[in-house]
Amino acid sequence: MQHDAEALVLDFGGVVTRTLFETHDLTERALGLPAGTLTWKGPFEPDTDPLWRSMQADEISERDYWRLRTEEVAGLTGRPWTAMSDFVKAARGADPDAVMRPEALAAIEAARRAGRKLAILSNELDLFYGVEFRDKLAFLKDFDVIVDATYTKILKPDPRAYQLCLEELDLPASACVFVDDQARNITGATAVGMRTVHFDVLNPAASYSDALTQLGLAA
Repeated sequence: MQHDAEALVLDFGGVVTRTLFETHDLTERALGLPAGTLTWKGPFEPDTDPLWRSMQADEISERDYWRLRTEEVAGLTGRPWTAMSDFVKAARGADPDAVMRPEALAAIEAARRAGRKLAILSNELDLFYGVEFRDKLAFLKDFDVIVDATYTKILKPDPRAYQLCLEELDLPASACVFVDDQARNITGATAVGMRTVHFDVLNPAASYSDALTQLGLAA
């Protein structure tokens, strides 16, 4: 009989935060763009976002996708951006809490109260968001482990990325529930023996319910 998991391991962008696709209205206001300027919708309207489809087909990386979007928005606004973090800080930096998923915060609090360990395993936390953004998020202080490829240079789905997180948690893979919105990263986690939830940005509540259930907690 399988025991309840002991740790909740979360990707950050799209899983803890609402995606940039979901917050075009906030971005347009923050950057002084007319409403409706930003039309790319990624997983919400993949048929109209060929760049997203290229990323999903592994023709370009996630970093490439956001580099190109950053260049696009920089051109629209006349900003001298050179990095994704420049875009995110301009679009979201004034109020990072406004783009957190309430379902994520509720699940994190439920896991914390139940004594489960908490970890972030991200390919781009500080690269995309910047250290100042992260420092404004008080709930991250409750996390036991943050493994960020900005510094490790090891990107999911490389098995070493997951192993680094497991080593810092001091837990076996089977004791951890890993949540990510990218299928390739879920495949990587499954390969090292972690329990997984392929996060559905179209139904965040169901995804977090699944994760909490695997942790033995009421959703």
